[in-house]
Amino acid sequence: MDIAIIIIYTLALLIIFLYSLTQLNLLFNYIKSQRQPDESPVFNFENSQEIPFVTIQLPVYNELYVMERLLDNIAQLEYPKDKLEIQVLDDSTDESVQSTAAQIKMLRATGLDIKHICREDRSGFKAGALKEGLKIAKGEFVAIFDADFLPGKQWLLRTIPFFKDSSIGVVQTRWGHINRNYSLLTKIQAFALDFHFTMEQVGRNYNNHFINFNGTAGVWRKKCILDAGNWQGDTLTEDLDLSYRAQMKKWKFKYLEDVETPAELPIVISAARSQQFRWNKGAAENFQKLFWKLLKDSTVPFKTKLHSFFHLLNSSLFLLVLLVAVLSVPILYIKNSNPLFSWYFNVIAFFALSTVIFFFCYWYTFKRIHGKGFWKFMEYIKMFFTFFSIAMGFSVHNSVAVLEGHLGKKSEFIRTPKFNVSTLKNNLKDNKYINKNISGNTIIEALLMGYFGFALYSAFKLQDFGLFLFHMMLFLGFGFVFIKSITSKL
Repeated sequence: MDIAIIIIYTLALLIIFLYSLTQLNLLFNYIKSQRQPDESPVFNFENSQEIPFVTIQLPVYNELYVMERLLDNIAQLEYPKDKLEIQVLDDSTDESVQSTAAQIKMLRATGLDIKHICREDRSGFKAGALKEGLKIAKGEFVAIFDADFLPGKQWLLRTIPFFKDSSIGVVQTRWGHINRNYSLLTKIQAFALDFHFTMEQVGRNYNNHFINFNGTAGVWRKKCILDAGNWQGDTLTEDLDLSYRAQMKKWKFKYLEDVETPAELPIVISAARSQQFRWNKGAAENFQKLFWKLLKDSTVPFKTKLHSFFHLLNSSLFLLVLLVAVLSVPILYIKNSNPLFSWYFNVIAFFALSTVIFFFCYWYTFKRIHGKGFWKFMEYIKMFFTFFSIAMGFSVHNSVAVLEGHLGKKSEFIRTPKFNVSTLKNNLKDNKYINKNISGNTIIEALLMGYFGFALYSAFKLQDFGLFLFHMMLFLGFGFVFIKSITSKL
């Protein structure tokens, strides 16, 4: 039994280490990208003949609290009105349909070409709505925004010009966060997203590896969508699915780090859970759907295949993290009861290098956005350990999502509720979109909090504090997720 635990534990650590090396490679790519000026060809918008027709698609579903803000913001975008149309793809089933229709009518009276498109059913969910709107879209290019996004007035003027290059199929922008400092939950979500939208997206894009359209805050060439097989609703992350199919068709993606598109982060843990579940399960579904086709494609370089492997399996790392966490307690006892394995524990100490790599990569992203200096570094250290503690606290929930994705279990597209709330003083008790049910995973999270509390006790009992910090992070992470999940229902 001891040998079996050691083998599984070591393999999990090895895969995490290999993943950390790909992240380090992306960091090197990111650093090199900063030294290279962008010489991409762009449309000359001073010549009206070069200004293309653009369709904006707004896929929405029961967004009562943010629809007015969304439509007011989109109406402010600077672009020739005779070359712009807006499609509100409204699958809502609540009273927001009527208020949205009234606001659209007022906007149409200002001369804006805006349409309210309502389907009779939600087949295909978001992918189905986008596909339905595309049938009648007049634009050569299609910009997409979720209900909580607030692009700046010049957003179209800063993105559309890059389609001068006919091989560009997508232009994606960086997400910003209008409520980053709302709570600890929003801070750690922003911390994770900043890493993805800075180092990962730029690092992959710079070296021509596959990146993904992030579902919103980006523009597609309509021809690219159709050539890649159109939107498909057979996975929960239709954006990742279409992104890979388009790049396998040799379309290029353009990532704009300098164009920030602000949005609202989930402010209650049930909303964060539903979003995390969808993203993680969808990634696993797309690995099953796409990676084997990509692996057989002889025109795709090996290094791109390697990065795609870890990109599509990114969410599956939660399984490995959970496995390492659970096995770390028996490992602690094996270490202190069987001196024959002493050499092994000296060897696996090498895998601590994974944490060092992650620490360095996240710091580079953090200082890029927040600045550097001693106090910023201290702030970063606190955020780094807080983020990883809470991320590990989500590992049970996310591991279930990943397993369902790999095993092919289908589930509905559960959209992330938006609240249009800016301060903790706002009362959420009457919010109709908050999920009042307690997940069954919450019980497991409570048990794991106790399990890692026992691990902390074991450190004192055995006088071995080698895993104490790790177990403390796990205890606090599962405790945070459990307590927040319970109190958010009260």
